Amino acid sequence: MIFTIFKKELKDTLRDRRTLMMMLVIPVLIFPIIMNVFVSISASFQKEAATKKIKIGMVGEKNNFLFQELKAVPATVGPKEIIVYKDTVSMLADLKNDSIQLGTFVPADFNQYLDSMKPAPIVFYHNATDMGMQERAEVYMKIIEDKAKQARFKKLKIDEAKVQPIVTEYRNIASDKEMIGKLAGGMLPYIFIAFGFIGCMYPAIDLFTGEKERGTIETLLTTPVARWQILFGKMGVVVLSGLTAATAALFGLFMSIEVLDVVDNKEILEIIHSILSVKFILMLYSLLIPLTIFFAGVMIPIAVYAKSFKEAQSIITPLNIVMVLPAMVGFFPGIELNTVTACIPVVNIVLATKELIAGTLDFGLVALSFTVMLTLAIVAVIVSYKRFDKETNVVM
Repeated sequence: MIFTIFKKELKDTLRDRRTLMMMLVIPVLIFPIIMNVFVSISASFQKEAATKKIKIGMVGEKNNFLFQELKAVPATVGPKEIIVYKDTVSMLADLKNDSIQLGTFVPADFNQYLDSMKPAPIVFYHNATDMGMQERAEVYMKIIEDKAKQARFKKLKIDEAKVQPIVTEYRNIASDKEMIGKLAGGMLPYIFIAFGFIGCMYPAIDLFTGEKERGTIETLLTTPVARWQILFGKMGVVVLSGLTAATAALFGLFMSIEVLDVVDNKEILEIIHSILSVKFILMLYSLLIPLTIFFAGVMIPIAVYAKSFKEAQSIITPLNIVMVLPAMVGFFPGIELNTVTACIPVVNIVLATKELIAGTLDFGLVALSFTVMLTLAIVAVIVSYKRFDKETNVVM
């Protein structure tokens, strides 16, 4: 009987274009569009930053040491033009209105500092809202400082190795898979949770509040079917819709990687292929199923209580923020899956998925996360039944 109700409600849901859009079309298309736009914009910014010609203002004598050294910096660092000013006031005014992108001050006794073997002071001015300018100045000065340091060592007849007592080398022991999992692994569960919630939302509203508005709920309740069977049949459709939306999002991610070639690094592509294995997908769904049931169990009491589609939507839509916001924890570095975080709803699924991608999963903590979400899902189902069983809630 539950399966009969499930089939009936599923057919009605599949006839709703709005639900199909939210459940299939948008999740499939959103990933390729976002990835393509992101990669294009990122490549455009990198190209612009590398080829952008900047104007450098300088207060000091023309053809001084810094002027000559800046001119000698290779054009591969980025094209530049040096403009000499008489005072810092006019230079800073031009810097504020973006006539120049960097400003520098060289004291009159700059060469005396160099001749006396003392550190020579140089001040750079930049506008922090103009991205990349400080970095460009640091690259210039690194080249100039290294060159000046070599000249001073040569003049003093000093072996550079003798004034560098320690050479530090940093070696990363984390695998590429772990790096991807820790750094980018937060995005995947966030997208799944967001689309899983949205995929549940419209069917939940339509199958409960929508039935009340259409006046068909009374007819359904007069049939010789237990109310819990009706609830389970309808809830099955809501859960399936949420899982379908999450699956469509996964398919969209696969399409953006395979078809659009947004990842051009072969090594990273191989790592992604190893991550998206059958074992990974099965474990991912074992975490998503109780989470989706929990989402359905939270939405259904609201949909049962609401008197109209608009009212249900106005209540559930803000709830989306409350449910999906904890998923952003996956973007924060340093937050790991432990005994405490495994007991926090939604957060535990995000962190478990992140560990799953990195290949550093603790199955004991996964079992704890699964148990917590399964318990909450059961509680949510019981609450849904209590609400659905109340006559005043299901009859207009």
